[in-house]
Amino acid sequence: MKVFAVILVSLLMLNVAFAAESKTLKKIKDSGVITMGVRESSGALSYTLGNNKYVGYHVEICEKVLATIQKNLGLKKLEIKYVPVTSQNRMPLIQNGTIDIECGSTTNNIARAKDVSFAVTTFVEEIRIAVKASSGITDIAGLNKKTIATTTGTTTVQTLRKNKKATGLEFKELYGKDHSDAFLLLESGRADAFIMDGTILAGNIARAKNPADFKIVGDVLSVEPIAIMLPKDDAEFKKAVDEPIKAMMKSGEIAKLWDKWFLKPIPPTNTKVNMPANENTKAAWATPNEKPMEEYTVKN
Repeated sequence: MKVFAVILVSLLMLNVAFAAESKTLKKIKDSGVITMGVRESSGALSYTLGNNKYVGYHVEICEKVLATIQKNLGLKKLEIKYVPVTSQNRMPLIQNGTIDIECGSTTNNIARAKDVSFAVTTFVEEIRIAVKASSGITDIAGLNKKTIATTTGTTTVQTLRKNKKATGLEFKELYGKDHSDAFLLLESGRADAFIMDGTILAGNIARAKNPADFKIVGDVLSVEPIAIMLPKDDAEFKKAVDEPIKAMMKSGEIAKLWDKWFLKPIPPTNTKVNMPANENTKAAWATPNEKPMEEYTVKN
């Protein structure tokens, strides 16, 4: 009877161990490969230099996180496969396992958190308006009867409509398949304004042929926490990602990465985005958290 009890306890402990095992970490350890979702034109957060080379603030954070995971798993080598994703397909690709981690410019909100998980917030974004410097548009009211560009799969136009200062405005919407495509709508004159994350606007302006032709105007439309996106219900993988990020926040390394990508010249043109970290971002670094967008407020 005692032998049976010992066997039963052993089986129960084995089941607990399997239950706690991370599906994603096991996949990485068994294959020696991780697939990282990246963006082609998400400002200095995540963008391409061509030839399957991706760089940026979030890309570098992820690469440092994966180096720690490689060490903790005891892997001599960990191959990173970079897969470009869009605002439309990033969540489905995480859900179906095509990508294991997404290092782009994704907002953590309550609706998305039902289907995916998020690492601790690494940046708190401010949604802004970019226009041509010669447009005469200086605020939300100036968008009346204008054409507004944004990116398919994002919520920025809905955010604009919810702003009290947009009450009664009439405007036409145009959608780009990605951020660079949406910026091209503004650059080519097909749209009068491009509404998007401030970093994405600043990054695209910095890489434009004539950056001085554009400016960011008006009030902050929304405050949104941006985080690395992860598979749902994989607590061990989330912990493996969160811990090195928190260590970077504590050591000040993450602030140095911000300065590298947003205050210093960046490739390929060695232009500066010139965007210091805002107070909400600094607060997220000081007290790591996963607060969704709905817990932030902005003055209308």
